Amino acid sequence: MPAKTTESAPDARQENGLEITEVRVKLAENQKERLLAFCTVTFGHGFVVRDVKVIEGLKGPFIAMPSRKVTGRCHKCGDKNHLKAHFCNNCGHKLDPPQALDDGRGRPRLYVDIAHPINQKCRALIEDSCIAAYREELQRSQQPGYVPHNLDDFDEARPREGGQSAGHEVKHEPTPGQPAREDERGASSS
Repeated sequence: MPAKTTESAPDARQENGLEITEVRVKLAENQKERLLAFCTVTFGHGFVVRDVKVIEGLKGPFIAMPSRKVTGRCHKCGDKNHLKAHFCNNCGHKLDPPQALDDGRGRPRLYVDIAHPINQKCRALIEDSCIAAYREELQRSQQPGYVPHNLDDFDEARPREGGQSAGHEVKHEPTPGQPAREDERGASSS
């Protein structure tokens, strides 16, 4: 069964100049697990953060920002390897025991966020928006005739069948004093 996806209502949520203009949700296939959904969050119609996870916690759902594995270098070839690796993925050389940073709770820090809020207000804005969009999508998925949206077409506002676009189309307005982008100049200025 394909994963379910949606876009939240196009209402903008804003805090201290930070505006969330869109949240798209892809429900996890097995809702009995802790991972409930993945979100793609658009800020100000111009910046996207993908793979924000909605996870079921002891006190309700929360978000986890996109992250990557922390790596260390092989002393022989210099290639990057995950800290838990015993041998280099490139040359096969035995690696030294990992020298992982402490996460502040006495555990090794094996993952670091790729993008993350730097204050609690921003985190609350993102978390509230993602959880609200998740709950809307969950309700929508229970309706007869439910058809999930496709998250894969996020980058392109190409027409769908019936002339609908695959995302919110946003016209770029040039900043006063800045030249227009080539695609906005039209054929007359070529």
